[in-house]
Amino acid sequence: MQRHLLTLTAAAAALGTTIALTGCGASGGSSGDVTLKLIAAEYNVDGAQSTKTYWADLVEEFESKHDIKVEATIVPWTEIHAKVAQLVKDGKAPDIAQIGTYADYADDDKLYSADQLLSIPVQSNFLRPLVDAGEQRRVQYGLPFAASTRLLFYNKELFAEAGITEAPTTWDELRDTAAQLKDAGVKYPYALPLGPEEAHIETMLWMLGGGSNGFVDPGGSYALNSKENQSALKWVKSNLVEPGLTGPGAPGELNREDAFKAFNKGEVGMLNGHPSLARKAEEAGIDLGQVPVPGKDGKPKTTAGVADWIMGFKENGHREEIGKFFNFLFTDKNVMAFASQNDLLPPTVSASEAMEVDPEHKALKDFLVELPTSLLPPLNKTSWGPLNEEIKKNIGRTMEPGRSPESVLADLAQKAEEAENREE
Repeated sequence: MQRHLLTLTAAAAALGTTIALTGCGASGGSSGDVTLKLIAAEYNVDGAQSTKTYWADLVEEFESKHDIKVEATIVPWTEIHAKVAQLVKDGKAPDIAQIGTYADYADDDKLYSADQLLSIPVQSNFLRPLVDAGEQRRVQYGLPFAASTRLLFYNKELFAEAGITEAPTTWDELRDTAAQLKDAGVKYPYALPLGPEEAHIETMLWMLGGGSNGFVDPGGSYALNSKENQSALKWVKSNLVEPGLTGPGAPGELNREDAFKAFNKGEVGMLNGHPSLARKAEEAGIDLGQVPVPGKDGKPKTTAGVADWIMGFKENGHREEIGKFFNFLFTDKNVMAFASQNDLLPPTVSASEAMEVDPEHKALKDFLVELPTSLLPPLNKTSWGPLNEEIKKNIGRTMEPGRSPESVLADLAQKAEEAENREE
């Protein structure tokens, strides 16, 4: 199951909240005959009520302009995928779901396609990598709701104390920088989170940096055990892990959230980070530097992207009403409002361009530059969900003493082949 983009907060432990929202003046003077059921994930940053407020405000404005009502239910990330799956199984699918995966529902013909819902200008406004990730058999079903990518973050203060004046641009430079940080007493010269929380993204960054296409080949077939991927993980193990440049403990036991917390304590020299970490690091007083993730021989052709999705279900037959809601949702104002309040990237070209030149969002500029050429995991495959869980649980074993990365990748490649055969 695809990981959500944001760190969960204490608010995510609560039960889902339903907002029964009615407009204060629908067009035509009628309350309308259709009530769209919308279920959305809770992104609340730092325990605030940002998600609930976002949808409440958006729905109120939408209802004031259309003879359609919307009932929004906000559910924690820890609950939402199971809840939507159960509703669909029970024949009670929502009209709209905003979650982290769409492939199973598209494969089961449960979803409207993008061209059935969106105007041509709206559909053509999505960033190309996100469109590609939202397609099955060249038809788009997953509509990208929010996006993120990764940059190499570094602690400028720790760099200065170690006598380092330039951020690394290649793997060899990263290794040498990490060695200097270690000599200066930094606890985690390079934090390598290959624990099960989000190991697939960290792994994909190294695979892309080594010249591969990540988990699949250019044709879309799984290629975990490619020579490029073997070489990339062998390099990480022999150049970073074995010399002790990744800090205490095994990389396979270090989760992303723990690495981020250590970074905000000033214990990490370098790690791969996303936009919300940048804000939290600055709030923690970290003098933050950020550059493109280094590759084997310089900046890779692409970096890893991440997206969450929104989709329209066919079950209740509300195609026209869902389409009106989506065309309203994907206006620049609404797209930018959600992205900015959650330290995420907008999924549309026009909103990205507007945000890139807005001084208020200058901290996101480097991420915005990277996103249009990013590559996402194979989210369009129904086999990806269970295979991704296997990757997250097992990829850290590639770094264990006495175990070869090739053997672990071979095991995962076998699981990928089995998953692919089941998908067919």
